[in-house]
Amino acid sequence: MNANPILLQKKYARIIVILSEDMGISLSEALSMFYESVTYEIVSEGIADMHCMSDTYIAHEVEEEYL
Repeated sequence: MNANPILLQKKYARIIVILSEDMGISLSEALSMFYESVTYEIVSEGIADMHCMSDTYIAHEVEEEYL
C-alpha cells in the first residue's frame, strides 16, 4: 500500500461519519462497525487499491456487510 497513513486516518473518519448518518447510529457505533469490518481490513492492507475508492463507496460496502 502506498497510501499516506495520515490521509487514510482522515478517510476513515469521513467514512465513519457517513456510516453514522446513513444508518442513523452514533459515531461510536459506526466506529466499531467500521473497524470490525472486512472492508476495513481490505482498505488498510491496500488490497485491490480499495483505499482509492470514494468514501461513500467504502461506507456502502461496510453497510452491505451488516445487512
